[in-house]
Amino acid sequence: MNTTTDTSVDTSIDTTLNGPRFAIGIDLGTTHCALAYVDIAACDGEQTSHGVLAIPQLTAPGAVEELSLLPSFLYLAHEDEMDAGELTLPWGGDVLDHVVGEMARSRGATTPIRLVSSAKSWLCHPGVDRRGPILPSDAPVEVARVSPLEASTRYLSHLRAAWNHAHPEAPFDAQDVTVTIPASFDPAARELTGEAARAAGYGAMTLLEEPQAALYNWVQTSAGQWRKDVKPGDIILVVDVGGGTSDLSLIAVTEQDGNLELHRIAVGDHILLGGDNMDLALAHVVASKLAQDGTSLDPWQMRALTYACRAAKEQLLADASLEMLPLVVPSRGSKLIKGVIRAELTRVQVTATILDGFFPQVDASARPAVRARAALTRLGLPYAQDAAVTSHLAAFLARQVDATTDLDGFAARQSVDASFLHPTAVLFNGGVFKSGLLAERTLTTLNGWLEAEGAPPARMLVGADLDLAVALGAAYYGYVRRGGGVRIRGGTAKAYYIAIESAMPAVPGMAPPVQALCVAPFGMEEGIETELSTQEFGLVVGEPVYLRFFGSSVRRQDQIGTLLDFWAPDELQEMEEIRATLPIEDGRRPGEIVQVLLHAKATEAGTLELTAVATSGGERWNIEFDVRGAA
Repeated sequence: MNTTTDTSVDTSIDTTLNGPRFAIGIDLGTTHCALAYVDIAACDGEQTSHGVLAIPQLTAPGAVEELSLLPSFLYLAHEDEMDAGELTLPWGGDVLDHVVGEMARSRGATTPIRLVSSAKSWLCHPGVDRRGPILPSDAPVEVARVSPLEASTRYLSHLRAAWNHAHPEAPFDAQDVTVTIPASFDPAARELTGEAARAAGYGAMTLLEEPQAALYNWVQTSAGQWRKDVKPGDIILVVDVGGGTSDLSLIAVTEQDGNLELHRIAVGDHILLGGDNMDLALAHVVASKLAQDGTSLDPWQMRALTYACRAAKEQLLADASLEMLPLVVPSRGSKLIKGVIRAELTRVQVTATILDGFFPQVDASARPAVRARAALTRLGLPYAQDAAVTSHLAAFLARQVDATTDLDGFAARQSVDASFLHPTAVLFNGGVFKSGLLAERTLTTLNGWLEAEGAPPARMLVGADLDLAVALGAAYYGYVRRGGGVRIRGGTAKAYYIAIESAMPAVPGMAPPVQALCVAPFGMEEGIETELSTQEFGLVVGEPVYLRFFGSSVRRQDQIGTLLDFWAPDELQEMEEIRATLPIEDGRRPGEIVQVLLHAKATEAGTLELTAVATSGGERWNIEFDVRGAA
């Protein structure tokens, strides 16, 4: 959540002895983490002094290298697998029983049952206990497991230790720290990310949405030129396809007192669709070729092949001179030479599989397909059922067709007959778009939709580093928060509601009707605390209860206290249920209904706090999101 924009440059940056020297930005990614920084004292307005931390990490037993990216992989080594000295990091500390980073990724490709990956995707999965030891999800009983929270904590701890090792003169805890999250993270996932940071020893820190961070990096690298690249009335579409998620955001360019301002006006749903899906698709392509040659793979080998395809895909997309890379899959059979299965992945296979399977040219009326699912399924991530990123994009733009209705100067810019919101510029982010073919396909598809509705084509904004844009933009945001640079106006990405159960006599077979009370309107700014001063509610304390929450990215007119009796299925999406027992003090009875007023606050960390205050007695109950989900 972000506060109001002020594009006039304020040079009164906090550079006192008590203030931080650096603004640190951390990209806690699904497949990679990165740490960037801005030297606050060395900046001048929009001209920043910034860099990327080279992160020491194990690349082989006993071998440490400094790399700009920390792969988001955790390898849980067997106690007899390596000597303790082979896992030593430059900053010393306790003897480790795990490996984070490049060595974890490479070693896990051959022993996948000990590899934790996609922890970030599990961190936002409401259907599992995210504090429980569930990863690796298919590990045998003899492998110790960790929670998604613990895995995320270890990545963040490694980054903190790496910074302190490189900058002992500027301790991490004394700097301004921003950690990025998908724009579509709900308050529970945001809170859990904050908990992981606190467990890693982080003090005060701020959460920032990844698409906004990417745009901040574009603004930063332009050194003021962004004002010539966009103009009032522009709608910037940010398409961020990373390792585990596809994130879509819309940012409007407005003018205020002669200054350009950026307003985040919409974010998409949380879509578990990204590089992980593409890796699996490529593994099936290779496995099919192996099957034709008489070689079949078991589930363990398929997982190893998937990791091998991930590494090969990244190299093939990054290096246009490569046409093919060999793949090696460990074998469990004794008759195979050297105990391995050999295969290959070609550039043609990568581009055809990803281009046609994930970025097909569809019409603007396309919507993600939904299929009937089996009643029983293995525990796993709730991946998107439709792999077509372009179909999800079409649905998002159609849902946001009225997103600019309330913005000054935008009413006449789009035809009343438009079936979707018309972007004028596109910023791509995420490692997937290292392939220019994928960015070109997406832009061509979008411009086909625009042409069909008589709108001018959207142009591509260039200049962001697809691997490091999020971390660099987060560091720049930390600098902006202290008074310099250009700020994006944002606020809450959705309106949030709590379910209020009606009081009614018992009727067989009928549950009491539910109303939805708006506790945080769309765009509520950070640091703002609101009170429903005219509405009292009854809060059940001292016994187990459940609370239901809803979010809406389309109901922009609802204000704090708006009470909905009815809503369309696509207007409100129910979030995870909270189960809790609210504590009681002396004089209260279990099950007592206490008259309360509700307070809501959008915190600077990017979460939503809801507090119930007793109208008599002054007791306060903080309703926190139970990130374990419904029991």
